Amino acid sequence: MTRASDRMTTEPAPVSAPVLRERRWYPYLLIGPSMIMLVVVSLVPFLYAVYLSFHAAKFGRVTDFIGFDNYAALLADPRFWNSIGVAATFVVIAVPIEFMLGLTGALVLNQNVRGRSLLIPLLFMPTMMAPIVVGLLWKIMLAGSWGFLSYNVLERFDILPGTSVFASPDYALYALIFVDIWQWTPFMMLAFFAGLQALPLGPYRAAAVDGANPLQMFFHITLPLMTPLLAVIGLLRFIDAFKVFDTIYILTGGGPGISTETPSILANKMTFEFWNIGEASALAVLVWIAFFAFCSVFYQIAKKKLNAF
Repeated sequence: MTRASDRMTTEPAPVSAPVLRERRWYPYLLIGPSMIMLVVVSLVPFLYAVYLSFHAAKFGRVTDFIGFDNYAALLADPRFWNSIGVAATFVVIAVPIEFMLGLTGALVLNQNVRGRSLLIPLLFMPTMMAPIVVGLLWKIMLAGSWGFLSYNVLERFDILPGTSVFASPDYALYALIFVDIWQWTPFMMLAFFAGLQALPLGPYRAAAVDGANPLQMFFHITLPLMTPLLAVIGLLRFIDAFKVFDTIYILTGGGPGISTETPSILANKMTFEFWNIGEASALAVLVWIAFFAFCSVFYQIAKKKLNAF
């Protein structure tokens, strides 16, 4: 028989009320510093931008409350809608190409390619570069008639001779899209490769026993299992591409004219060139509202249809 003293030693000691309270608040204490930093760095400036968007704020002075006048003026401005069109064109072309090239590259890397441990760090180099470095690099590569690619490709095939591709209203945006694809495709590739490496092997072994070919395995096993990762990475890249600023600012500054002027570039000009801070704040708020609505709809669709969240 088990003695009473043995039973007493195996029973857990009762937890006091102060300890329970401490455990209850412990998670909040851990995330508290991060939340305070987010509030100070993000929420407070955003709320101030909302405040400015309802006031006449020009040349560094905030004066009268004018309601929705800044929003009305912005929505009636063709330059605003041009910037939305430029950003939409940029996103619609760049992100799907980055997505497909990244997924294709990840599938290739997943096949135990020789020298993969050396290849992966090299592939990640464009993404690791600061955007200003990327901009300066490609400004030199495609500069006028003396840039490396300008001289060896554009000049040889008589494409835009004697000028830079970034000075062409017809081709400047596509050159920026090319630069963005060069920079961010490796990021998509390595993110998808990490997802492929984490997939369980059991379903593939069962499918191989049943006689499934690689194409069937990809569409019926790999894609369904990768859907959550594909949805999240695609959403993040979509948001980031729409907000692109650094490389466009360095390479074209929104020109020639307004052919490469995105909302981020336009907001920068409104603030630091035109000193129309009220309309710039209204632009920032409108873009935030649009992204909030889009992300909410995307979240609901991805959750119900794709089981991504």
